Amino acid sequence: MGRVDYFNDPAAPTATSVVPSVTAVVRDGQGRVLLIHKIDNNRWALPGGGHDVGERITETVVREVREETGLAVEVLRLVGTYTDPRHVMAYSDGEVRQQFSLCFEARWTGGTPREDGTETRAVRWVEPDALDTLDIHPSMRLRIHHALDESRTAPYLG
Repeated sequence: MGRVDYFNDPAAPTATSVVPSVTAVVRDGQGRVLLIHKIDNNRWALPGGGHDVGERITETVVREVREETGLAVEVLRLVGTYTDPRHVMAYSDGEVRQQFSLCFEARWTGGTPREDGTETRAVRWVEPDALDTLDIHPSMRLRIHHALDESRTAPYLG
């Protein structure tokens, strides 16, 4: 299913739903950030996805990272909440979601990076100074910036 992200766009369609979701900032021992190349919008992003009934939110993080990248992770901390009503995602099935995402920092504990072929076409460890060379949605860049900002002492609430 295809997706178009609208961010601060007055021509954006009106949201019809809100679905809790997560993203994860995972770093390797060299400080690189794990990114996925998404099939639905052809952009680079943090791994993540929708929260399922019966899960703790941290279980959602672990499941989504494993599904999309093949990696096992341990959740370390909440980076922030991202609920901007000016960020909506329009899906090819007609659904238009308002962003509602919790971003977590997680530690890589095992596995080898691989794409899943359904949601991810590639998985890559990226040096922080190379992030500007990739097509990453502004909302994802904000999460990455917040996670990498060592001066930040509290989660982002926005």
